[in-house]
Amino acid sequence: MELRQDEMREDGRVVRIEYRWVDYERISPSLKRALVASEDAKFLSHDGFDWDGIEKAMQKNLRRGRIVAGGSTISQQLAKNLFLSGERSILRKVEEAVITVMLEALLPKRRILELYCNVIEWGDGVFGAEAAARHYYRMPASSLGPAQAARLAAMVPNPRLYDRLRETPGLARRTGIIQARMTQAAIPR
Repeated sequence: MELRQDEMREDGRVVRIEYRWVDYERISPSLKRALVASEDAKFLSHDGFDWDGIEKAMQKNLRRGRIVAGGSTISQQLAKNLFLSGERSILRKVEEAVITVMLEALLPKRRILELYCNVIEWGDGVFGAEAAARHYYRMPASSLGPAQAARLAAMVPNPRLYDRLRETPGLARRTGIIQARMTQAAIPR
């Protein structure tokens, strides 16, 4: 959030951050399922790293000749969002890995998902599930239905773009894929 505030100041824009913490119980199960389906299908079964996902991302990146996939788990993304910059470097990835191991050792999956839902960016200055639900749907995060949740989860990879361009074919396609996967997504109770 601080990085985004600094960017807004540097761009000469009005600094506006939408954020409100919401407890795990007050986040729609649909949104939690959509995020797991979209970002980390093996969330409940891994130790912070999805080695198959990392390998697939590396193969995809090699085929394309550039970075197009990341393979990061929710725990890794939380480590980055809470403690690190968005810089892409080997050192930052090592720091992320160390923090991920610590998060997984110290926190239950439920708490990791709760923190993740409350800190991820969902638009220009929009952070956390509650702010996103109110920003896009004018309702609390607890009231989000499956279609709304899938759409919010689809925005996570590029939230500031989708805040400006809300009706892109790619976003609609990704939303449909996530909604179809939600029934298999397991979340902590």
